[in-house]
Amino acid sequence: MSWTKKGLRETVQEKLGAEKFVIVSNREPYIHRIEGEDIICQVPAGGLTVALDPVMRACGGLWVAHGVGEADKLVVDQNDHVQVPPNDPGYTLRRMWLSKQEQAGYYFGFANKALWPLCHIAYTRPVFDVDHWESYKAVNAKFAQAILDEIGDSNAFVFIQDYHFAMLPRLIKRPNIRIAQFWHIPWPNPEVFQICPWASEIIDGMLGNDLLGFHTRYHCQNFLDSVNRLLEARVDYELSDVMRGGIVTKVRPFPISVDYQYIDEFASSPEVEAEMQRLIRHFGLRDKVVCMGVDR
Repeated sequence: MSWTKKGLRETVQEKLGAEKFVIVSNREPYIHRIEGEDIICQVPAGGLTVALDPVMRACGGLWVAHGVGEADKLVVDQNDHVQVPPNDPGYTLRRMWLSKQEQAGYYFGFANKALWPLCHIAYTRPVFDVDHWESYKAVNAKFAQAILDEIGDSNAFVFIQDYHFAMLPRLIKRPNIRIAQFWHIPWPNPEVFQICPWASEIIDGMLGNDLLGFHTRYHCQNFLDSVNRLLEARVDYELSDVMRGGIVTKVRPFPISVDYQYIDEFASSPEVEAEMQRLIRHFGLRDKVVCMGVDR
């Protein structure tokens, strides 16, 4: 299926109706920083913003994220809201403020030193530090309270991003809130994941979701096996569902994509064509095929 912004907006409006649309992520889609005497708005590096910002610009809603820019606090209102993107506002960004200690424990500590290497089965030993774990839970609770305050008694659909918020779904689960989460990194087999001292608590938190997405079916299977191994829950392998505590969590693969229309238009622009011709002349590439890779 070929998605357009119009088609995406219509689909979201059809599925959500009057529900509030909320995205939650650690990284914010826009950063404000000071350059000389001016405040400029910048798009940070990373695939998450590339994938989801077009969705929010097309559909509107609220994006809750950690504010890290040196000028971020200067542009928000009394509710820590700012309209983005600045040149053509399409949705609201709610910024969360974390202390250096919270960042060190929750983000640099548990998320990046424990969960990231564990889920990738990387050749780096995961660090399981109690203080990091407590900070991770505390920040998840802090985000949960902010989200619940934003939603109030309204009906809402909350779309949570990545491994920074494993505890969040269970914390915000309410009858008026539907929750989905996309886990942007792999999920390992249960033999690997269960070495985490808090593996059961992490999985239980994630089972607060109505829908849980991974990149591949293999990762979904690993997650179902982990649930089956570590928790008292009913796992339906045929339907790829889990039932625990009266909540049914659908576990599905969703290979992620990018805004190909924007990339295609940009690649065909006169500026890119002029730069290509300049490089061809400069390096003498007229009869050569050049392959280039870009790493973040």
